[in-house]
Amino acid sequence: MNKISLILNAIFAIAIIILFVLFGSLKNRKTTDYASPNDTIRNGRLEVAYINVDSLLLKYTFSKDANEELIKKQEDSRLTLNVKARSLQNEMQEFQRKLENNAFLSRERAEQEHNRLLKKQQDLQELEQKLTEELLVQQQKMSDQLRDTINVFLKEFNKDGRYQLIISNTANDNIMYAQEGYDITDKVVEALNERCKK
Repeated sequence: MNKISLILNAIFAIAIIILFVLFGSLKNRKTTDYASPNDTIRNGRLEVAYINVDSLLLKYTFSKDANEELIKKQEDSRLTLNVKARSLQNEMQEFQRKLENNAFLSRERAEQEHNRLLKKQQDLQELEQKLTEELLVQQQKMSDQLRDTINVFLKEFNKDGRYQLIISNTANDNIMYAQEGYDITDKVVEALNERCKK
């Protein structure tokens, strides 16, 4: 075990020495060694912008419409499930009442009704699972469409090459500070909505 530890320490020491040598040689090079005539840095600055995704999703017409459609489908699904669940609950209460009052002609008939209600309960659970899966598929499809729409638009929006990098920012997680002018959310939303009208 001591030999393995000694070998690993030696390997790490060699790796550190190599890194220092490489870093030293990179540090001594001039930055112009790396710059090419095709670099897109203008006036000594890399043109960067960001889009606040939360604001974009709230203001972009396509996103709002798709979200409303998803919410409506979710409400319709919930309503369907609630109606069927209430109906099943009423039937179960009626079954219980009949069972307590010996209203079934035979034990076999009571078992048949019990099995029918169990099947109906299982069908309701399967319906709930199916509707949930459909909602998830629609939500994923909506997200994919939205992302594709925005990505295609950003290529057109930046066809003049003014930005070399456009970053997404969600709930101020990615960008802690940016000077005014780097946030292009409103410009993008305005242009997206104009395009959506067409």
